[in-house]
Amino acid sequence: MDAPAPNPLLSDGPFPAFRDIQPMHVMPAVRARLERAEAALEEAVGPQVPADFDAVSRVLDVATEALERTWNLATHLNAVANTPELRTAYNEALGPVTAFHTKLGADARLYEKVRAIAVSGAAHPPARQRALSNAVRDFALSGAALQGPARERHARIRARQAELSQAFSEHVLDATDRYTLDVPESRLAGLPADVAKAARAAAQAAGVEGARLTLHAPVYIPAMQHLQDASLREALHVAYVTRASELGASELDNSALMTELLALREEEAALLGHPDYATVSLVPKMAPSTAAVLDFLRDLARRARPQANRDLAELQAFARDELGIAALQPWDVAYAAERLKEARFAFSETEVKSYFTLPRVLHGLFQICETLFEIAITPETAEVWHDSVQVYRISRRDTPSQALAHFYLDLHARPGKQPGAWMSPARGRWARPETGRQLQTPVAFLVCNFASPQGGQPALLAHRDVITLFHEFGHGLHHLLTQVGELAVAGISGVEWDAVELPSQFMENFAWEWDVLRRMTAHVETGQALPRALFDRMLAARNFHSALALLRQVEYGLLDMRLHTEPGSGARVQRIAEEVRQEVSVLPVAPCNRYAHSFAHIFAGGYAAGYYSYKWAEVLSADAFAAFEEAGVLDVDTGRRYRREILEAGGSRPAMDSFRAFRGREPTLDALLRHQGIG
Repeated sequence: MDAPAPNPLLSDGPFPAFRDIQPMHVMPAVRARLERAEAALEEAVGPQVPADFDAVSRVLDVATEALERTWNLATHLNAVANTPELRTAYNEALGPVTAFHTKLGADARLYEKVRAIAVSGAAHPPARQRALSNAVRDFALSGAALQGPARERHARIRARQAELSQAFSEHVLDATDRYTLDVPESRLAGLPADVAKAARAAAQAAGVEGARLTLHAPVYIPAMQHLQDASLREALHVAYVTRASELGASELDNSALMTELLALREEEAALLGHPDYATVSLVPKMAPSTAAVLDFLRDLARRARPQANRDLAELQAFARDELGIAALQPWDVAYAAERLKEARFAFSETEVKSYFTLPRVLHGLFQICETLFEIAITPETAEVWHDSVQVYRISRRDTPSQALAHFYLDLHARPGKQPGAWMSPARGRWARPETGRQLQTPVAFLVCNFASPQGGQPALLAHRDVITLFHEFGHGLHHLLTQVGELAVAGISGVEWDAVELPSQFMENFAWEWDVLRRMTAHVETGQALPRALFDRMLAARNFHSALALLRQVEYGLLDMRLHTEPGSGARVQRIAEEVRQEVSVLPVAPCNRYAHSFAHIFAGGYAAGYYSYKWAEVLSADAFAAFEEAGVLDVDTGRRYRREILEAGGSRPAMDSFRAFRGREPTLDALLRHQGIG
């Protein structure tokens, strides 16, 4: 009798057998990893394992890292290849995994052993000392000092939070996937040709006449910018801003989930001895206090508001005088703004998109990284979860045969794939303790939701898509180029959450540089590079309505902070959202807007009381990029210093220390405001 096939989720190599992974593999793999991790925990806290970093790591970290790798794979597939069967299997395993991590983080025996190692006086290398310091801090945040009923309640809170966050994410995905709007082709006037072609193909695949519009970003965004039919824009906008709310399908309503999540976070903070959840969230971050964050956000709003008011008045006048829109509605804003931009700068997003073919953009992106960071990026052969996914290896340019890291690129939107864009680690860099510190190289998943190729032509990217790709690749470089061998502080691990966006936002700046863009563009039909005159018009339009965009980010950040600092906020989510909007926003908003109900960043994505970090880190990233503006955008010496002090250092030291090591001083707000054209 043949032996059963090995479970592909238990693979220890860098390239899982994705084609073989089935939902039925999830629970057995997780159970096997959990049993090993549970046994390792009991052994690690016992007398046979001394209070020695390497001794504990050989037993416990090896087992928990294996669990993490298996769970990372399951989580990733649940996000990019979701099916009812996989969702059921994932949710079945979520509870036990969450329970183990809660137990591990709150284990008083392990806490005491780690504290003993930290204060032993041993001459730990700096990265290891940082890992120990973080671990002691995180034990306190995980309830390791709690006793009796408080400890038990904290564990139940953590488990329930994981369930609620997963349900929140599923509701947003399902609400996005379910919505379709079938229309005659005659109503598509203004829609870019490639988007219209995709809409017709979607209708044909569904067996309906005409064209099918959806809420997926490659359709929704250009539809709001270009559809001439205002009633279609209104229908799409209302559907988008009411996703997963009480105004849609009741089984997908996130209202009760948000209320319970916020109440649980408030209760968790009280158990840990903090006044609110935002204070808990800030303990491992750069920002010194909730007051400092609120002051930072409101200062940005104060600086941006005068220009935002001028921009809005101009847009309203243009819509009235040139487009016949007497009163600008929320679903008119993107459409009118695009027409105004075309009129002022003599180009359209559709025209620009024709030059950004995905293969050419990827080639240009890789070329920048290869030049600045002295690496080589080459295709790798490995199994993938979808035919459109690509795999690459990174090596040093002078030693191409030795892989530094690998990454998967999953760039196209499709049903069953979570909206948005992200980088997630598959595994981290680690000098493994059980193999004589043999090096494990990092692997990352880079995910976007761009339009797919149509009609035999390569996929076309809007310039905002190019910026998104550069952003996520910046996260990837942070994870992949680290030279730290301690797993807990390698790459993005251990980096303060409000600094983790530095490398991603830093990379966005290259998408605005002529020396970069001219090498990564080729017209989809003629092959001609982006003309300099068109680039100059794009550059002139770079800060078009930047103050409005900044206020929108401030609005999200303030809502997040208020929800996590004010008692009983869970019962007042919509009221607080409206109060923040009145304080910050100047744009018209539909009364039905329920954007908090799909605000996955703070309810399901790890950014609770941390959304401000996008702007906080942008101060760092803009100032860091200014070093390249001063030395030359593709200056190799500056790139080498940035790689060494930021990317390679990872979380092995405080982010501010890494910034000072690169820049030679503290960051200032000047570069950010200059980049956004705000005085």
